[in-house]
Amino acid sequence: MNLGRRSWLKIAAGGTAGLALAELGFGPGEARAATRGLKLQGAKEFTTACNFCSCGCGMVAHVKEGKLVNLEGDPDHVINFGALCSKGAAMKATHESPQRVKAPMYRAPGSDRWVEIGWDEAYEKLAKKLKAVRDATWVATEKDKDKDGNEVEYPVNRTDAIALLGGAQHTNEECYLWNKMGRLLGTSYVEHQARL
Repeated sequence: MNLGRRSWLKIAAGGTAGLALAELGFGPGEARAATRGLKLQGAKEFTTACNFCSCGCGMVAHVKEGKLVNLEGDPDHVINFGALCSKGAAMKATHESPQRVKAPMYRAPGSDRWVEIGWDEAYEKLAKKLKAVRDATWVATEKDKDKDGNEVEYPVNRTDAIALLGGAQHTNEECYLWNKMGRLLGTSYVEHQARL
């Protein structure tokens, strides 16, 4: 690179002026913060959790007129302190994807296509199937031998055909309710995605 006296003076003067302005508070950070404020003006802020893996990183979502306009790491979250991995950072694109399923889908036995159904119909189908499986596989008692070798019948009241799978995006309260539902259904198979 050929640097003449005049070019060197221009670079030195520009660098000096830039440093002086930065000392006075006119840095790029303030300019970015000002534009960010305009982008999020009028948006409602919600905290949520990333659902890609089992870490449960916190996220802050900004919603404006029912549309997600910004998604970033939650700086107050105990797990990620505002940082996001590439999957979490790309979650906004996943949210806006036209392939994202937004309503319950049902595929009838023998059919080759999915059909959109209403939430009430989906709940009804799920409840009927869950009850049918539970009733068909219910184990009320089991026989075993006691310490004297006599056969004894013990009440167990369970089903081994139902399992529940939780995820890292659930809060402690949701996990408690999830476990409670599993116990009410009579299953001890309540698992977490991180262990699979």
